[in-house]
Amino acid sequence: QGFDMNIVPFSSGCGVELSNQQLADLTDADLVELRTIFDEHGLVVVRDQQFEPEQHLQFARRFGDIVLNKFFKPVDGYPDIAEVRKEKSQKTNIGGGWHTDHSYDDVPAMGSILVARKLPETGGDTHFANLSAAYQGLSKGLQTTLESLRAVHSNTHLYGENGYYKTTDLADQLGGMDRVGDAVHPVVIVHPDSGRKVLYVNPGHTIRFEGWSREESLPLLEYLYAHVDQPQYTCQFDWKPGSVVLWDNRSTWHYAQNDYQGQSRLMHRITLAGAALSGV
Repeated sequence: QGFDMNIVPFSSGCGVELSNQQLADLTDADLVELRTIFDEHGLVVVRDQQFEPEQHLQFARRFGDIVLNKFFKPVDGYPDIAEVRKEKSQKTNIGGGWHTDHSYDDVPAMGSILVARKLPETGGDTHFANLSAAYQGLSKGLQTTLESLRAVHSNTHLYGENGYYKTTDLADQLGGMDRVGDAVHPVVIVHPDSGRKVLYVNPGHTIRFEGWSREESLPLLEYLYAHVDQPQYTCQFDWKPGSVVLWDNRSTWHYAQNDYQGQSRLMHRITLAGAALSGV
């Protein structure tokens, strides 16, 4: 039974599921195939993994170069693995709205490998959206207009001195508040590996179109966000012990549901370095 026999769609328009494989045991040939699937679909979900931090790290290094998140605390003994933690007493969670990791960097991350370590009894699902499919769902006229635009992405409103997280009960577990800034990217990118066109704006970090005011930008941005957030482009992953998710940051959004108040949740995330993004 070949590696590709274990790949099935996770949902109709969003991601694939890999089964009957241990990520830690993949051969080099398997990994090449997995990378092709990852580039094509943008989201790979896997269950029932024996994946200790050392294996998480080794697998990530085989998949790509690791980039450190500026704001998350690392796992003890593993500086390349970030903790995504919410304690029982905390009300706010990290990544609780649609976003794309690191789009505020000049060279955004390629993707992430997220591993479940401690889960609430119920809740805490992660939602994903397929930005390649969403782009294809736009009219030709709007596609052409968007291809001529660039957008400003920022993290200052989240992590800056007067940013959102400063006002929450997560403030003391996030660092790097002095390392905020903006980046500009094409609104429609050509995916560096698959060659597909992708809508590259997101509610978490995109603040306006280049050369436009915030007020001028919002109606079109809001339209695009509502367009992406439809059942045909989105899916929801129900974490269980041993679950691992790989997502492509260039072609997906994600957000973590914050519906488990009074319970704790701990995930381990490794972020993979990407390449500069090019427009059409």
